[in-house]
Amino acid sequence: MSWVGRTAVEIAEAVRNGKATVPGVVAEHLAAIEARAASLGAFRKIRVEEAIREARAVQDRPDLAELPLAGVPVAVKDNVEVAGEATRNGSAATPAEPASADHPVVARLRQAGAVVVALTNVPELCLVAFSDSVYGTARNPWNLDRTPGGSSGGSAAAVSAGLVPLAVGNDGLGSLRIPGACCGIIAIKPGFGMVPPPAHDWFEMCENGPLTTTVADAALALRVMAGDQALTPHAADLRIAVTPNPLPLGLSIDKEFQRAVDEAGHTLREAGHTVVPGRRLPTVVGMSSVMTWYSCAAEDSQGLPPAKLERRTRTMAAAGRTVRTLRIDGTRTRDDWRASGADLWFGNADVLVTPTLAHVPPRADRWGRRGLIRNTLVNVGYAPVTAAWNMAGWPAMTVPYGRHSSGLPIGVQLIAPPGAERQLLGLAAQLEAARPWSRHAPGT
Repeated sequence: MSWVGRTAVEIAEAVRNGKATVPGVVAEHLAAIEARAASLGAFRKIRVEEAIREARAVQDRPDLAELPLAGVPVAVKDNVEVAGEATRNGSAATPAEPASADHPVVARLRQAGAVVVALTNVPELCLVAFSDSVYGTARNPWNLDRTPGGSSGGSAAAVSAGLVPLAVGNDGLGSLRIPGACCGIIAIKPGFGMVPPPAHDWFEMCENGPLTTTVADAALALRVMAGDQALTPHAADLRIAVTPNPLPLGLSIDKEFQRAVDEAGHTLREAGHTVVPGRRLPTVVGMSSVMTWYSCAAEDSQGLPPAKLERRTRTMAAAGRTVRTLRIDGTRTRDDWRASGADLWFGNADVLVTPTLAHVPPRADRWGRRGLIRNTLVNVGYAPVTAAWNMAGWPAMTVPYGRHSSGLPIGVQLIAPPGAERQLLGLAAQLEAARPWSRHAPGT
């Protein structure tokens, strides 16, 4: 029996019960990764020798039978520190020196028994909803001509293709949920303060979180990443606002994506929840999120040699410096939205359901060689629905819910006020039970 393609829950249980060994599980996953690495482009580095050595150490741990992630192979986004590895953040301009210590999230995963098998590709400085850089272009397992999204696109592609059951990503304006939806898997952005954030936290908007194929795996991984907080999925008698098109008037969303949201609302109504119509987002929030995005580019590129940065990064950073000089960088709207605006707009609903994307993912390409306008138009055109909840600091997640006529998966986004991660996971479990989805992309 191969353990490749099995869930984290299944692998950990087998290792704890002695039905599988950590070195055996890790070796099988490394072989699968190396077989697919060139075509998928998901990985900046495959940690063959290091992972085998770490697998042996986990197998020898006296507490092996108690480890929640015993022997689970994990891929880590390349802006999260892994001890002994450079954190390149998709750029030739970042330092090549290895990290001296694990990021707290990586340390917690390893303490729980996980083994880091690879670092995943990201766009330069994780700035966009693609995953191309000087280290390679990640591709969508459902269609290799399409992007897996970004910036956690390499992590999403690896999970979707069945090469790891769990990957670490992070989300500053949608960078977990966008690739999760592109690749037909689950991704959850926890609320502010639940999980230690990445070093570049984008004005406290960016959160680390898991990408998985099942709700059970997502709940388990988030529990570990949050320092063993109790996160049993639970959802009962909720008031759910369903908004097939949450964008301001004049902005479109694919009709099939809207239909999936309506169907998800019907499923949740049948599960016993009260379902009501939701509202469109205020225009100012979308505009401010773009200004904030440019400001993040200026912030994160500061101190890096411009000659080593890609054209996309240089032009975005220049725009960010301009909006900051003009004091239109989104700070005031972001502060107001986080302080009370999102709560007032949300009304008396417990959860909001929307599409995760507005349109199907664009082509996998070297977008980094293009400039500000082209990258902005394509990003905002297909992925404008996620950023408001980073601005608010609220938890949000994407779950796959059907397939588009293009053959690509459809993602449905669930959003809730702070502290409601358990409710999001509970609703996701109800949707999962009503419409089970394939855990692997076909034809891969």
